[in-house]
Formats: sequence, structure tokens, C-alpha cells
Amino acid sequence: MVYEVAILGGGPGGYVGAIRGGQLGLKVCLIEKGELGGACLNRGCIPSKAFYASAERMKMLADAEEFGINAGAPTFDLTKCVERKDEVVDELVGGVAQLLKANGVEVIKGTGVLDGPEEIVVETESGKKRIEARSIIIATGSTPILIPSIPVDGEKIVTTDDIWALSDLPERLVIVGGGVIGCELAHIFSSFGSKVTVVEMLDRILSTEDKEASRTVQKALTKQGVEFMTGVKVASAVAKDETVTVTIEGGEEIVCDRVVVSIGRKPVSSGIGLKDAGIKTDKRGFIEVSDAMETSVPGVYAVGDVVGKYMLAHVATNEALVAMHNTIGKKYWMDYTTTPRATFTSPEVSSVGLLESQLKEAGTPYKVGRFAFAASGKAVCMGEKEGFVKLLSSADTGRILGGTIVGVGAAELVAELALAIRVEASPGDIVTTIHAHPTLSEVILEASEDTMGLAIHKAGRKRREKKD
Repeated sequence: MVYEVAILGGGPGGYVGAIRGGQLGLKVCLIEKGELGGACLNRGCIPSKAFYASAERMKMLADAEEFGINAGAPTFDLTKCVERKDEVVDELVGGVAQLLKANGVEVIKGTGVLDGPEEIVVETESGKKRIEARSIIIATGSTPILIPSIPVDGEKIVTTDDIWALSDLPERLVIVGGGVIGCELAHIFSSFGSKVTVVEMLDRILSTEDKEASRTVQKALTKQGVEFMTGVKVASAVAKDETVTVTIEGGEEIVCDRVVVSIGRKPVSSGIGLKDAGIKTDKRGFIEVSDAMETSVPGVYAVGDVVGKYMLAHVATNEALVAMHNTIGKKYWMDYTTTPRATFTSPEVSSVGLLESQLKEAGTPYKVGRFAFAASGKAVCMGEKEGFVKLLSSADTGRILGGTIVGVGAAELVAELALAIRVEASPGDIVTTIHAHPTLSEVILEASEDTMGLAIHKAGRKRREKKD
């Protein structure tokens, strides 16, 4: 069978690219060995946010008395939580299938391997099927990184792919890794009632975020009952009978019921024919691509986690759109400047653009605008006073360079900052844009005012306007 574009992998990069190809009138096939939606819909973004929604409701019930609600002591049922997660996943995966069908995309179930730059051999239940295509997009995703000394068994010691299907709530949970996923898991399972310990090799959690954001989240999670061990390594984890013994380098032991390994993900790039097709990868196995998402072989593109620029679903979808348009001769390219990052803890953390540490390292002159959620009328009404906004702008051009938000709704609020950076706006542009009151978005408005020392709801220095 001959197609204009063949896509290998049905995750956020693969299925979005396929739908766009169908919208453009192209003959497209999508090859996927598992469920449509990839890791994001089935084992990552969506299952974790379904669990997060349950965790947030537990938190609301715990604080209900403050709001005049006598709800009693809430109990948690993990089985029902998992069932609801499965329903959410099934609904969204079904929606993807319908969209692919509506746009004329042929979905081929099977394992695909490249056989040159224009062919893919697919192993299906009925045998091998050879696919020919003018262009190919590789979107094979990623898989959890494992540690030899922590043998995953899928039951007592699990990965971040497995944990969303647990049959019982662990009384004691050890999370190896204090990055984004590790911190989200810590918030979720401690909200459910587990005693959680996070072991992180680096000297702080959320090492890719602003240091103040990292401290704020650790303080909040500690208050929630989570224990942190930073700057240490796990020497081994041994499952025996009903428990797991985690040994820290130096000899300290932690006995728990479950261990989840959360130290990152690696690309699914081996065994798919890259070498035979002449496609280059780096030392870690990530496929090398241009800004147009084209590999070292003309006509073959790669997107998503297998590229490794940002291992985020929304990045994969944008890369896929760039790649698909370029298959028909358009001149699209990726710009990662406005890539938002989000961590779903309580409080949430989001950021976009440059961090203050990066500006300092580069010697870039900048201004800082800050505003606390505790001074937001809406946040106070919600009982969500924890957190802050930090807005960074160029001292030379006035343009917004980056921002970090820690607080309720941070993952939603960051979109305003992303757009501001995209259109090269200044804090003044935000200040002169009327924001509804009372809303959480006002924290961004006031942080923008603070870059000028003029935040209304923040005590600060007085300014005198010069008169002629």
C-alpha cells in the first residue's frame, strides 16, 4: 500500500500529525502496536491527572469545615479511583479513534520497523504488511528509565507507567526521584493516605524549576506529610514477601510496601530500523532533527519524546504539526521559546521562557516583578493563599523573558505569560490589559505592575514623578 505520509507511533505526536494530514487532504496511515494515545493518554498525562483530580477532592473535603461544610472524615477507595481513571482513558482514546476515522486516516495495528527511508514493514496479527510512503514521521515515544539495582517486578516495585493500575493503596510508598512526576506522585498518594518518602539524588527536588518554587513545593508537601531525602542515592531495593527494603548508599534502610521508580524516560528508538535507514541518533538514543523536525534522511521526520527536546505531550503535538506541514513543502519550524511547563502538585508549579538562574548565568540585565497569592482576593476566598508569581523582563528591551507561577491554577495561568512572550509583549502591555476582578489572573497583572514598583496590592517603595 502506498501513502503520502506514514506515521510510526500513535501517541500525542503521532495521532495529532495524522489528523492534520487528513485535514490537509493527504493519504495518511498511522501505525501503532498498542492503544491509541500512547503513553500520555494511557499511562501518563491523563491517568495522572485523573488521580490528581481525586487527590484535589480529598484535599477539599479535608478543608471543608473551614468553609462551613461538615462532611465528616473522608475515606478513600483506590479501586473506584482506578475505575474512574480507566473510564476517562477509554473515553479519550475512543475520541481519538473517531477523529482519525473522520479525517480519513487508516490505523494499522502492529509493530512497525523502517526498511529504508520510504518503507515500513508492519508485523500485524495476520502477518507482515509492507507500507510505502513519500514521507515518514517517527513518533515512537519513550519508556521509563530503569535502575539495575532496583529490579522492577510490576507489583511491589513499579514504574511510573505501572502505578496507575495498582490494586491496593500502599500504606508506605517510596518514590525514587524527585522530579516533576515524582513530586506529583508524592502529592497524589499522600493525599490518598499513603506515608510517602521521596529519595532524590540531587540536592533539591524539581531541579529544572526556579529554586524558590522548589522550596515552596517541598515545604507544602512536607506539611502534607511527605518525607524527603535529598542528595542521596538508592543502593538497592529488595522485595520480599509483603514488603520492600530500600537501602540508601551509606547503609540506611527504608521498609515500605511499594517502590516506584521515577527518574525519567528514555527514547524508544532501538529496534525500529533507524540504522538501516541511515537515521542519526545521539549517544542517548534520541533522534537528531532539524528545526523543521527532519532527520538526517530527507523526507523522514521525527517528533515527540523520541526526539527529546522537551518530553512533554504538548511539545510533541506542536512538533507533529510542524513535521506534517513540511511534508507538503511548507516552511514550518519549531520555536521552543514559549514552551510552558507544569507540575501538578499542591500548589501547582508552572513556568515558561527563561528562569532567573539562566538570566544570571548569561549575564542578561533583567527586572523582576513579584506578587504573592496571599494578596489575591480570589485566592484568599478559595483558601489557596500559598504561592507567588515571578515575572522576568529585559532591562534593555522591556520584553518579557520568562515567568514562574506557584499556586492554585498555575498550569492554566501560565498561558498568558506564554502568549506575552510569543508576541514580544512587555509588562506594560499586561498592565494596560484590563483583568477581571476577582480572578486569579490578577496575580499576573500585579506582578507586571511590580516590575515598575507600582503593584497596587503590595507594599513597596514610593515613586515620585519628575515634573518639568
